[in-house]
Amino acid sequence: MTRVVWFHCFSGIAGDMTLGALIDAGADLKEVQSLVNELPVDGWSLTAEATLRCGVAGTDLQVHVEGPQDGHLAHRHAGEILAMVEASGFPERMERRARATFEALAEVEGRLHGVPPAEVHFHEVGAIDSIIDVVGTCAALEVLDIDEVWSSAVALGGGTIDSAHGTLPIPAPATIGLLGGAPVYGTNETFELTTPTGAALLAAMATGWGPMPDMVVEATGYGAGDRDFDGRPNLLQAVIGTKADLVGPGVGAGQPLVQLEANVDDATGETLAHALARCLEVGARDAWVTPTVMKKGRPAHVISALCDPSQSAEVARVLTTETGSLGVRGHAVERWSVARSFETVDLDGHQVGVKVSTGRVKVEHDDAARVAAATGLPLREVVARAEAVWRDSQPE
Repeated sequence: MTRVVWFHCFSGIAGDMTLGALIDAGADLKEVQSLVNELPVDGWSLTAEATLRCGVAGTDLQVHVEGPQDGHLAHRHAGEILAMVEASGFPERMERRARATFEALAEVEGRLHGVPPAEVHFHEVGAIDSIIDVVGTCAALEVLDIDEVWSSAVALGGGTIDSAHGTLPIPAPATIGLLGGAPVYGTNETFELTTPTGAALLAAMATGWGPMPDMVVEATGYGAGDRDFDGRPNLLQAVIGTKADLVGPGVGAGQPLVQLEANVDDATGETLAHALARCLEVGARDAWVTPTVMKKGRPAHVISALCDPSQSAEVARVLTTETGSLGVRGHAVERWSVARSFETVDLDGHQVGVKVSTGRVKVEHDDAARVAAATGLPLREVVARAEAVWRDSQPE
C-alpha cells in the first residue's frame, strides 16, 4: 500500500503551516519531537494549539526558542545545516527529505546571489525555528509513514516584504525560483502566503501537482498561518490516505489540463525555440513544435503548449507575442501521469538532480550539462555515472 499526503495550498504554504497540518491530521507531537531531538541544536520546543481561521478549526504550530538567542537572528550556512542533518542519525527517508529541502533552498539562493550552494548564508531559513519547521515536517511525514507527497496549485500573495536583503517583492525571488515548473496562481492578498521554506518543502518532495490523487481518505488536517484574513481561511489542508489503483483513459478522471496551439509559417527555428522556452517559463507543463503544411502548400509549424487552466491565459499571451500568430486555439485534455520523485546525487562534489519512476532513473539535463562543463567529461559519461551513483545508493 502506498500512503500519500495531498496538500491543498489554497492559502499558500509555509513551514509552520505544513508541520501544523500534519500534526492536525494525526502525527503525534511527542513522536515528532523525539525524532527532531536528534538534531544537534538545543534551546527549542514545540507547541501545537487549536485555533480558528475564518471559523475553520486548525492547529497553530509554534517553535519556541529559549534563552537570549532569538530564533530569527541565528543564521547558518547551508553546509553547516546539511552537516547537522547528516550527524543526526535520522531514519534514512527522513534524512533524505530534509537534505533535499535544504539543498533545494541552497541551489536557488546560490543562483540568486552568485555563490556556491554550500556557501549560501541562510538568513530567515537558517534560524532555529525555520530549521525545526523543515526537520519537523520530515519527522511528521515519517511518523505518518507517508510514501508520496502531492500538492495542489499554490496560491501566492503580493506586495513586498522586508528581509535581510532589503525590501523584496512577493512572491520572494527564492520562492518563485523554487516553484519553477509548479502550478501557481496570484491572489489579491498583500501578504506572503507562500514562504521560501514552504516552497522548498514542495520543490524537494512533491511527487506530482494538481487535483487530489485517487486515494482512500484516512485523515484530514489544517495548519494555521500567523494571521487571519477577511474572507480567506489562512490554512493549509493536508489530506492523508492510501493510494488507489492507477486509472487510465476511459476509467476515471485524469488531471484536467488545457492544450493550446498556434500555426506559424513565418518564424525561424530560433524564434520557435525561444517561444517554447518562454511558454515553459510562464508555467506550461510541456511545449513542443510539429511540422505541418498549411493552405496553398505553405510549410509551417504548429507550436503547442500543455498547461493548467489557471495558466492558459498567460501561456496564450506568450504564444501570440513570441510567434506573431494572430490567434491561438485550445481544448481541454486530461493527463494520467506516472508517479515520480526528484532526488539528488553527489558526483565528485557536484550535485546532480535525478527523476525517479518505477523501473527508471533519468538525470536532469541541465545539471548534467553543468557538471560536464565543469569537469570536461562528455555529457553522456556524466549521465551514465550519475545514474550509476543513484543505483548504487539504493538498498538491496
